[in-house]
Amino acid sequence: MIQRPRGTRDFLPDEMEFRRNIEMKMREAARRWGYREVCTPTFETQELYTIRSGEGIINEMYTFEDKGGRALALRPEGTAAVLRMYVNEAKVLAKPLRWCYLSDCYRYERPQKGRYRQFWQFGAELIGADTAEGDAEIILLADDILRAAGVTYDLHVGHLSPMRAILRDIPEERKRVIMALLDKKNMEGLEETLSSWHLEDLECSLKDLLEATTTDEVFAITGPIPEQERIEAVVNVLKTEDIQFRQNYGIVRGLDYYTGMVFEGFAENLGAENQIIGGGAYRLAHLFGGDDVGSCGFGIGFDRVMVSLGDLPVPENTVIAVLYTPEAREYAFSLSRQFRDAGFRTEMNLLARGISAQMKHAAKTARYAVLAGEREMADGTVTLRNMQAGNQRECTVREAIDGVSNGWE
Repeated sequence: MIQRPRGTRDFLPDEMEFRRNIEMKMREAARRWGYREVCTPTFETQELYTIRSGEGIINEMYTFEDKGGRALALRPEGTAAVLRMYVNEAKVLAKPLRWCYLSDCYRYERPQKGRYRQFWQFGAELIGADTAEGDAEIILLADDILRAAGVTYDLHVGHLSPMRAILRDIPEERKRVIMALLDKKNMEGLEETLSSWHLEDLECSLKDLLEATTTDEVFAITGPIPEQERIEAVVNVLKTEDIQFRQNYGIVRGLDYYTGMVFEGFAENLGAENQIIGGGAYRLAHLFGGDDVGSCGFGIGFDRVMVSLGDLPVPENTVIAVLYTPEAREYAFSLSRQFRDAGFRTEMNLLARGISAQMKHAAKTARYAVLAGEREMADGTVTLRNMQAGNQRECTVREAIDGVSNGWE
């Protein structure tokens, strides 16, 4: 028996219905903010990803050479392709652009809970609004989307400028070492490393910054910095909007990519891999031949959303089963169409079963059964049966549709 590839999954109908329902809620939340959906190719030129992240990322991607000898890659994330599309197709459009997407992505990494080799990412990009208002909007949008999906999570919001101000005199090579230790939250290693470099004062400043939870505390550590007014403006908007968040100026992941505001979200039921969203302000379009436009955005791990939500809900059993005798076959097709036109999921018997066998099968799958025999066909009626309550009555088709609509018991 051929097995599915490692790191991929099969989704049966109940799970797909659940996923589509959550997708719809997330899309609707984005639509209300004016974010319109876009779609990019599943594969791109390999250079699109290496030009930003370096050749080392190739080991983490699914790459291949096509018949023309071109180096291509399945997309590992959504932002680069969306900004490439902006440069190719939309740089003359009026800004800001509000775009969102739900894309399947591919990464060659060790599968674990909430982390797969094929996964889905819900993202949004705000292109051309390099302002405090834009920073605040993208955070509020992300919060609305996750809340609409039903996710319970902790939101951390920060800015890279305070960390950069503290490290401004540190050589780049040492700065990368410090960033790696902070990213892993290896405070013991950080202490040992800074001590070996005789940078004990820097250690104190870094620890104070990691513990800071207000802008006053941050600027008491860094002193005045050019971004101070913008940071305070974003924080004030978030407070006014009354969303739950924590100021965290120790966010260092993506320091070479993000340019200012950054935020992360951590959800329940995910174990060690509990980050469900990451985002911030960035500049990327110029790498792909476009203008140096300020942007901000985020990526939500859609699969982590689903894991966080827990077990599948019991699906609503609203199927209408149309049961019939051989003489009433054409009449049964007409009945099925009328119920479908009324908006109901309707399934006809397709096998050579007697009414008793049809009824037994319908009891497993349907809430209501609509029976049609030679008499019902002659009278233009049906026998409507509630499969849970066991009640049944003969009525017109219109009465049966109304009864189902009203939850007839």
